[in-house]
Amino acid sequence: MQQSRTQSTFVSPIVESSNWIRGRDFPVEQPLLNLSQAAPTDPPPAALRDAMASAALQDDSVHLYGAVLGRSELRDALAVQTCVHYDADVTSNEIGITSGCNQAFAATIASLCGEGDEVILPTPWYFNHKMYLDMAGVKTIPLPVGAQMMPSVTEAATKITSRTRAIVLITPNNPCGVEYPEGLLKAFYDLAVAHNLVLIVDETYRDFDSRTGAPHQLFSEPNWEKHFVQLYSFSKAYRLTGHRVGAIIAGQDRLAEIEKFLDTMTICPNQLGQVAAHWGIKHLQDWLAGERDEILRRRQAIADGFGQIAQKGWKLLGLGAYFAYVEHPYTQSSTVLARQFVEQSSLLMLPGTMFCPADDPAGARQFRIAFANADSAGIAQLFDRIAAFTPEK
Repeated sequence: MQQSRTQSTFVSPIVESSNWIRGRDFPVEQPLLNLSQAAPTDPPPAALRDAMASAALQDDSVHLYGAVLGRSELRDALAVQTCVHYDADVTSNEIGITSGCNQAFAATIASLCGEGDEVILPTPWYFNHKMYLDMAGVKTIPLPVGAQMMPSVTEAATKITSRTRAIVLITPNNPCGVEYPEGLLKAFYDLAVAHNLVLIVDETYRDFDSRTGAPHQLFSEPNWEKHFVQLYSFSKAYRLTGHRVGAIIAGQDRLAEIEKFLDTMTICPNQLGQVAAHWGIKHLQDWLAGERDEILRRRQAIADGFGQIAQKGWKLLGLGAYFAYVEHPYTQSSTVLARQFVEQSSLLMLPGTMFCPADDPAGARQFRIAFANADSAGIAQLFDRIAAFTPEK
């Protein structure tokens, strides 16, 4: 019997790892330190929640179907923000609002690919990207990154075939944390243009980039709309994870195809979440700057404290946004060690095997540490627990 679309891919790593801790009691003196998921667990700021409550009570439109590509005021506001941030000329007609950034990716792939087409995905990859490609019948072409966790344009060029439709990049990267330099993004864009492909750049974590100014100038490229799609999420910026609000910036012809997918999947994005995202753009930029500063402090705490475990053979491979990507010194696979860390250290990290093809040996040596919900004290505990850890045979 032929596999169903869902059977064609693996269990979500977040679901799988959640099962490792479900129903488990952790010692009072060593409570669970959950560094598995890249999402804030705190609610939105009170002023934003007040605005949402007011809209829920007073704005009837938030309870009704809306425009497939999103509320006009949010698209307008994001267009203005994008023009300012990237020194570009982007209009609201080139913006679509989606039910989270995962749907933005899925809709973009649906607009580009038929069954059996190919998409180049750097590894370590973001697992939900791989999962959707599997379920869409699109072949993933892995592009292993180098020592600096940067994908190679030269190597990517060797993987392009007549079935290749897109190259996907994430910056700041999930899972590796690295921030791709402008020159690298431009080189990948030029490669896409040369082969008539689309470069999809997921910038979910752009608000926590350590660099100031625009990370790239791709919106200023001639005819960018033919070869570039940007994905974005409001979830991390304004703590709206449960309200599922993301965005696509693409050419109008591309958005017309994307609109078919969105209309079929959700009809319209979450209305109340869109109101919240719009209010956030208008009123929370100073607050967001403070959130960025805090994430950068945590990033620095990882860098400053890593020496404690580097002495034991651990290596810091990548660091940025919400993530540290590390290599462990043990002979056992990270898949085995991840469960041992839960049992022995009350520490939940995702093994690198969840971000790599099954035949890639690098994943067995690696872990992703998501520190968005670990303050400086939690990061200190992280290093203490790793330093005290002794793997079981």
